[in-house]
Amino acid sequence: MAKYLIEASYTAEGLKGLQKDKASGRKQAVTKLIESLEGKLEAMYFAMGEHDVILIVDVPDIVTGAALSLGVSATGMVRTKSTALLTIEETDRALAKKVSYRAPGG
Repeated sequence: MAKYLIEASYTAEGLKGLQKDKASGRKQAVTKLIESLEGKLEAMYFAMGEHDVILIVDVPDIVTGAALSLGVSATGMVRTKSTALLTIEETDRALAKKVSYRAPGG
């Protein structure tokens, strides 16, 4: 599974929809969407600041993650930013890979 942090910001129209649906209604809709993609919603928080909603989701792969983000953003009611998350073990495996790279000017 691929884990993502999704930061979402509503447009003015999206906020009107949130007022109508309530936070619990949006959580149900988001859960249904992610489960339809064979994923799992791990956490969902509403926030005050640059982003209105913060999600942690598990989806089968990067293509599914892209489909989720693109599908939601295509509604025009929400802007999303997705960040791939790595476990400690995945990060250790990445650190173990030998990389040959010449830095600029090096």
